[in-house]
Amino acid sequence: MATTHKTRMLIIGSGPAGLSAAIYGARAGMQPIVVQGLQPGGQLTITTDVENYPGFRDVIQGPWLMQEMQAQAEHVGTRMMWDTILDVSLDGSPFRAVGDSGDIYEGDVLVIATGAQAKWLGVAGEQEFSGKGVSACATCDGFFYRGKKVVVIGGGNTAVEEALYLTNHSPDVTLIHRRDSLRAEKILQDRLMAHPNVKVLWNQKVDSFVGEEGKGLTGVKLVDTVTGAESIVETDGAFVAIGHAPATDLFKGKLELDESGYIVVQPGTPKTAIPGVFACGDVMDHTYRQAVTAAGTGCMAALDSERFLADLDYKASQTIPA
Repeated sequence: MATTHKTRMLIIGSGPAGLSAAIYGARAGMQPIVVQGLQPGGQLTITTDVENYPGFRDVIQGPWLMQEMQAQAEHVGTRMMWDTILDVSLDGSPFRAVGDSGDIYEGDVLVIATGAQAKWLGVAGEQEFSGKGVSACATCDGFFYRGKKVVVIGGGNTAVEEALYLTNHSPDVTLIHRRDSLRAEKILQDRLMAHPNVKVLWNQKVDSFVGEEGKGLTGVKLVDTVTGAESIVETDGAFVAIGHAPATDLFKGKLELDESGYIVVQPGTPKTAIPGVFACGDVMDHTYRQAVTAAGTGCMAALDSERFLADLDYKASQTIPA
């Protein structure tokens, strides 16, 4: 039979944002419940080497880092639930969520930490060489390609920004775009075209990623969108930069989303338009999208949740007859 789980603090999502919120929330006595979702641990569970998370001088593994975060959250009192939320009611506190299991989750505050997923091309070799030469985050993985040849695939702001970022590490950066003009802002295009270490391949569609077992990615197979001619560009690393998709389908029509689907929050805070509902991590951040920034906003969501509940409790105490 379906069970109703009640808590002061309900968290949907178990990446760095959700687990950081849980750690702070548990230490504040809010006895949080974390509903883990389809990808427990978030994007770091499919990331191998992590070298930019503070506190570790040696390279660590993404899955290990998330296991440690979860263990810490559970150690201080968080309840982890293996379920996927299918529907939410945000009409007022307590907020209600219904899981795929049929269980119901109720929280006096709701923290949304459902994250975002990089968009992929869906071509042959992409998943096979993911983490072995194919990446969707130059900021995360560019460091591993110091002095090596890299390509970036895309034509928007993200692609151009990633290409420019990679010039900090690589002397040979190639931007591959399927059209004959970029969609990026003109100022970014000007910087790209002026950079001596960047070249652009126009009208080229990625057909597949090629490589060798044990060696990883060695090249990208392209098809000219005008002539149909095929070619292979040799490279050590390929960065797919065609955008991200925030996991916000659950909240369409219930929370304000921006044109890209990210949850809108008050600037500098995790507060949504609904009092008691907070959003943290990549689900509300289309600029930075780093584990450490997600963890930071998770902390903020927990602190704001604590203040919201304290105010709620105070107001409730004032209505009790003497």
